[in-house]
Amino acid sequence: MAFYFSRRKLKPREEEEMGELNIVPYLDILMNLIIFMLLSITGLASFGILNVSAPNYGGPSAGVQQDNADQPKLTLSVLISKKGHFVNSENAILGEGSAPTIPLKADGTYNYAELNAQMMKIKGAFPSETKVIIAADADVQYDALIQTMDACRETQGSGERRILFPDVTLGAI
Repeated sequence: MAFYFSRRKLKPREEEEMGELNIVPYLDILMNLIIFMLLSITGLASFGILNVSAPNYGGPSAGVQQDNADQPKLTLSVLISKKGHFVNSENAILGEGSAPTIPLKADGTYNYAELNAQMMKIKGAFPSETKVIIAADADVQYDALIQTMDACRETQGSGERRILFPDVTLGAI
């Protein structure tokens, strides 16, 4: 039996040069995009922020003293329902029983101008009060909540702009 060498086995094969994948430019672009997104999000987030606070549970601590103990305390709350706005003070409805304080307009929309006028009257009676609690039914549109907050915070219309109740607390019904 004869032994034959194959040409393939005798000829040494050259290793194909495989270049390494250079991912430095890719990482450079990725890091720049991440930094850009973080900076743009923090800068743009301040435009959409409304100052509201969550309701406090429990009474004040024993060390806290009330500033104006001789003045009557106003616990103002505005409830938004499908019937209209209910304005409450000291757990008493300012309207007639179960009817809303400020009913809907004839076309079925909320009457924010009348709500703002009611808030101006209350602010006239209690000029040092700054807090209001706003609560809404679950099926009330978000836009109605925001416009109610705007009507309670400051005067609306062509007259001089005046702050009414800037400390808004969102509550639940």
